[in-house]
Amino acid sequence: MSNQTLLPLRGTLASFENAYAVAVQLRAASGAEQFVVATGNDVQPFRVTPEPPLSRETFLACVA
Repeated sequence: MSNQTLLPLRGTLASFENAYAVAVQLRAASGAEQFVVATGNDVQPFRVTPEPPLSRETFLACVA
């Protein structure tokens, strides 16, 4: 696959909407609240974690 093929898919997979959907699924599976944070990293702009965000990350949503 070329980089041009991957770019649209990366945009979908690395979106806030996708991260939030993952957080909802993890909350349902684990019972633990999940945080969606902005990382400031272009490769992985959003991250889902059961831990509160690190100081260099921006809190965006909590699935409780």
